[in-house]
This record gives sequence, C-alpha cells and structure tokens, in this order.
Amino acid sequence: MKKVVVLGTGGTIAGRAQSGSDNVGYKAGEVGVGELLSAIPGIQDRLQGMQLLAEQVAQIDSKDMSWAVWGQLVQQCELHLADPDVAAVLVTHGTDTLEETAYLLHLAVGAKALRKPVVLTCAMRPATALTPDGPQNVLDAITVALHPASQGVMVVCAGAVHAALHVQKRCSYRVDAFDSGDAGPLAWVEEGQVRWCHAPVLAWDEAMQAAPANWSQAPRVDMVMNYADAGAYVVDALLLSQQAGAPRLQGMVVAGTGNGTINEAMHHSLLRAVEQGVRVVMASRCTLGGVVRSANGDTPFAHYPGLSAVKARVRLMLELAA
Repeated sequence: MKKVVVLGTGGTIAGRAQSGSDNVGYKAGEVGVGELLSAIPGIQDRLQGMQLLAEQVAQIDSKDMSWAVWGQLVQQCELHLADPDVAAVLVTHGTDTLEETAYLLHLAVGAKALRKPVVLTCAMRPATALTPDGPQNVLDAITVALHPASQGVMVVCAGAVHAALHVQKRCSYRVDAFDSGDAGPLAWVEEGQVRWCHAPVLAWDEAMQAAPANWSQAPRVDMVMNYADAGAYVVDALLLSQQAGAPRLQGMVVAGTGNGTINEAMHHSLLRAVEQGVRVVMASRCTLGGVVRSANGDTPFAHYPGLSAVKARVRLMLELAA
C-alpha cells in the first residue's frame, strides 16, 4: 500500500485556546499531528486508498523555527522521499515562517521532490476555533500532493496552491494570508479538484541541490533594513557584537528601499563589513518586484533576483553552510 507521510512541526494549525471564539490568544503547537489528522472528517476519501502516516518532527510556534529543526525536517523529508512506498510528503507548519521553510526545502530537497511532491500547509485559526481552517487546508494539501501533475515543493492555504519559490505571507489575520506576488498562484483547489493556472515551479540553483552535511551550527546571517535616516551604527553594532561573545557574523542581508537602494551612511558601513569578511546580499523591502540593476551598473553587493529579504537570508545561510 502506498503511503502519504505527514510531518508535524506545530504552529497555529496545532494551536489550542481557552475559548472557541479566541483566534489570537492561543498557544501554538499544542495538538499532536496524529490527533490533528484523526479529527478531520473525510480525510480517508482524499487519500485515494493510501495509508496515512503521521510523524512529529517538532512542536513549536513557527516564530521559533530554528536551524536545528530545519535540519531535522530536511533529513526526514529525504528519508521518506527515498522510500518507494511513499507517494508524497506533507508538512504542517506555522504561518509566520512558513515561506522561509518552504524555500529552504525547495533548495535542499527540491531535486528529490520532482516525482514525489512536498506540500506544506498551515492554518490562521487554532484547532480549537469555532471554524478552524486547518482541516480544510490539510484536505486540500492531500488533494494537491496526490495530483499526477504535482511536483516540487508547494504551499497550500485557503484553497490556493503556491510555489515555494514565490510564496509570501501578506496578511497578519485573514485566513487567505498568503500570495505569490507577481507570479500568482500555481493552482486552486475547488471541491476536491485541482485547477492549475501554471505548471509547478521546478527551477532552482543546481549548486544548492545538496543539503548541508552539518545542521548542528547555523551560519550567522543577520538582516538590516534601509529607511529614512538609517545610520551606519546599525551595521556597525552587528559587527561589534562579535567582540561581545556573539557568533561570528558571516553574512548580512539588506532589505533596501525601492529596487534595493541604501543611503550613503549604510553603504559605507556595509563596505566595512565586506572588508571584515562578511558576505553582503541586497534585497528589496517592497512586497512586489525585487532588486533591479542597470546593465552598466557597478555595485560591490550581490543580490538574488526576485528573492525577498527573508528568502535571500535562507539561501545565503545554505550557501555558507555548504
């Protein structure tokens, strides 16, 4: 019998509140993934006769996601994707850092998910809510995972299917909290059927197809933002923190204004960081678009085309770890 494996990491989808009407005052990661799945009506119909296996990788609020948990998640995904009896892998996850985890899996296990998709899902309402959105999201995620056209790493939420490369959290409260920016969703799930808008996004940097061998120590990559009157002291403080016992600063991602611009004071402080061996990567703080450079432009700072600041940080961390 073929299997669908669900890896639980906690999050709002596994949250519990004192009152069913409380959608924000809950504690995330309280309901085990096995209990969560067993309470979803109609789940066996969506499985198409396959066996459902649940595994608790972590039980945390996703704002507390860490390099170590990422490592465990990557290792378990690789383990199950290599099993010939496994048809697909699902991951239940909190919404706050879901886009970072999805992109990390896209880079670390994307090549292995071409035949067996990895689908992340979530919820904006806790499991104890009067109208929890998690059960429907899980059903939709199973539907997408078992569709013959599904490939790669995807996110399913509120009936929309997003590519891990493009997905971003756009709303702090509504159940349709995610979108894919300029790219738009890959598909919609409607009454148990998948209506595709685009083919799954499979492109990734070939150099990133292998996950780091060591997940015990995260490369330190910090983020700063350019804003009106931002000073050099922001970057300088991060550099000085190393002298106070903080881990060595290996990388820095800058969420620049507009198309990735920074003021003069920050520019000079970033040059000092580069002189100290810190890799600096530019991004844009804008929701849509990204860093745009003139073909004749000359800048000492690299950028990853189309990546948000948080995803640029994930990629830089994996590059440094490799």
